[in-house]
Amino acid sequence: MSNKQKKKLSPVQQEYQDFVNKREPQRPLFQNCIRAFLVGGTICLIGQLISQFYMQFLDFNEQTAGDPTVATLVFLAVLFTGLGVYDHLAQWAGAGTAIPVTGFANSIASAAIEHRSEGFVLGVGGNMFKLAGSVIVFGVFAAFVIATLKVILLQGLGGV
Repeated sequence: MSNKQKKKLSPVQQEYQDFVNKREPQRPLFQNCIRAFLVGGTICLIGQLISQFYMQFLDFNEQTAGDPTVATLVFLAVLFTGLGVYDHLAQWAGAGTAIPVTGFANSIASAAIEHRSEGFVLGVGGNMFKLAGSVIVFGVFAAFVIATLKVILLQGLGGV
């Protein structure tokens, strides 16, 4: 709790806050950072190995191997989420599993699994895309802003 918030507390509230702070378990920050680094790095290494596989055995080049690599990582993240493995890994590794592609696939699959009892359309479809919708809207808006800035800057420099 910040010092500004502590000043606004009554003496009883302050005493309770001190009581809670003394009994709150200390988080192993360094250990959590190492776990996140190792797991996040391993996920990225697996992605690189998948990309190398596509380039070596399926005749992709660096530019074209990215899409099937992302699709494979998404598939694996959803599969491991469905099997319950990804959630256990995320509890152990923390932020290391928040790699954008696999973390996003996990969050969508988790929402779908959690609400499957409500039916496929309203439960799975409706709740799965609550998160995906906001990410897609933000992505489209960010792309629009960047493209607009690029056009303005390039015209200002005299080339398009």
